[in-house]
Amino acid sequence: MTLAAVVDPDVSSADAIAREYGARAFGSVGQFISARGEVQAASIAVPTKQHVEVASALMAAGIDVLIEKPLAASLAEADDLIRSAQRLRQVCQVGHLERFNPAVRATVSLVTHPLFFEVHRLSVFTPRSLDVDVVLDLMIHDLDIVLSFVDSPVKEIRAVGLPILSGKVDIANVRMEFDSGCVANFTASRVSTERVRKLRFFQPKQYISVDYGRQDVLVFSVGNESGTPSVNPQINVAKPAIIAEEPLRAELKSFLDSVRQRSKPLVSLDDGRRALAVALDILSTIREHGMKVHLDTLQK
Repeated sequence: MTLAAVVDPDVSSADAIAREYGARAFGSVGQFISARGEVQAASIAVPTKQHVEVASALMAAGIDVLIEKPLAASLAEADDLIRSAQRLRQVCQVGHLERFNPAVRATVSLVTHPLFFEVHRLSVFTPRSLDVDVVLDLMIHDLDIVLSFVDSPVKEIRAVGLPILSGKVDIANVRMEFDSGCVANFTASRVSTERVRKLRFFQPKQYISVDYGRQDVLVFSVGNESGTPSVNPQINVAKPAIIAEEPLRAELKSFLDSVRQRSKPLVSLDDGRRALAVALDILSTIREHGMKVHLDTLQK
């Protein structure tokens, strides 16, 4: 894996990074495509509204792409990307980084029949990613994980959200029910005084707690001989082994493996579209709730 080129409208920034890694610097995607040499794959980390334009140009030039989340600004744009990738036969992965978190990877094999999720993702305020609401900025990570764990259509969404320090929704709470009967509660905030990234879920005779930040998993089981007895002798506690790896490195490695093998990525465009569709439904529900309680008047 070699960093061959850096593209940034801020040419001085591109030059600085390129010099550090022995790469070439370009001020635009067009310049890069014209002189890209043997580059086979690219990571797209531009504002969401530019995903379609940049990804489409790179794929048309025969370059496989890793597109940061959210996949696109709308479902129509997401569908354009899916059609382009299919037509051009390019490998496209969506950057849902938490899929590559060692704690999440260790949890996948533990999922049986989840019935209730409680998810919190809280962050201190930064001017980063203020072009999108907190649902598309932070919560979408957890939407993707829960959707992959439950694997059932969403039946109902209830949501409330508020702009606090920006013109977008900065804090949101969502209750989601699936056709399977599973219920998931999500809270996402980018105006918190602390940083929290935790997912907890219940399934028959088990409670599983995942800490994204600490990258660990705790499994509380009833009537299971394995594990260490807790305060309650009927409940055993287990801590699955975690294979430590930096999530971003794991994500890039997985993407490049798909590029080399011409295989379907772990996080496909369809996965990215599914998370985007639910996130947009949540934002629509938040807007409806805001009109119902006359939020625009209350904030004047």
